[in-house]
Amino acid sequence: MAFSEIAYEVTDHVATVTLKRPERLNAFTFTMRGELIEAFDRADADDDVRAVVVTGAGRAFCAGADLGGGGGTFARRDQTSEGKTTEGKTTEGETSDGETSDGETSDGETVDGVPRDGGGTVALRIARSLKPVIGAINGPAVGVGVTMTLPMDVRLASETARFGFVFARRGIVTEAASSWFLPRIVGIAQAMEWAATGRVFPAAEALEGRLVSRVYPADELLPAAYALAREIADNTSAVSVAAVRRLMWSGLSAASPWEAHAADSRLMAELGGAPDSVEGVTAFLEKRPAAFPMKVSQDLPPGVPSWPDDPYRV
Repeated sequence: MAFSEIAYEVTDHVATVTLKRPERLNAFTFTMRGELIEAFDRADADDDVRAVVVTGAGRAFCAGADLGGGGGTFARRDQTSEGKTTEGKTTEGETSDGETSDGETSDGETVDGVPRDGGGTVALRIARSLKPVIGAINGPAVGVGVTMTLPMDVRLASETARFGFVFARRGIVTEAASSWFLPRIVGIAQAMEWAATGRVFPAAEALEGRLVSRVYPADELLPAAYALAREIADNTSAVSVAAVRRLMWSGLSAASPWEAHAADSRLMAELGGAPDSVEGVTAFLEKRPAAFPMKVSQDLPPGVPSWPDDPYRV
């Protein structure tokens, strides 16, 4: 696939995914949806990629769904006039996510008999990533522009970033599985405050509410994201990181710590005598950098918790 609405590049074991519709504040479309899914497919299949950084081109991260469909933007395609759209305007803090009449939902993709939420297909693909994902939120992140970041492992923000779960102000609901992700990240009270008011808020509030981990001056954001990605790439076992990522996310819905203990025990047994463990201990004792030999594409042990392939993806 040749990308038209994102950019994808790999440098020094770090994949950078850049949302690339700066003239529309990187507003989300069905095309962007497909390209993001493909980008994460590529990253997972490439053993040279150790971490993924996601950011936006220009002054926005993603201003939400493209509202080119006007008042019918969020209608099901069979409720619009042959799926046609009109020219619209996307502005900071004045967009939101949903299924647009220009095809944010693809033909044939349904869940329980209804068209799939387009943002949800991206969020679920990011959730299944075997590589750690760092969001470098460089500007406004509204609607799907913020919900797509929730399954990312770390969110860093520029001081110029703004956030908004604006769905109720557009007469729709939270999407991209954010009703699952957001309360687990920030707690139910904070999640409901942001979702019920639909207001747009600054990076400082996102930091206080634990939506983002750190806030940086604009020119320091990407260097900080890459420094974190390099820390992972230079010092850790790719197989260990993939296994830990699955343990952490699956643990959010574990019935008890005993269930998590069982999962930990299985992986400790499977990896404790594996080549990466031998190399990690030996390198430490010899006071040298480790050269881990195992590959995610070949060596993930059976005990790694499974986030299944998307059952609704066609």
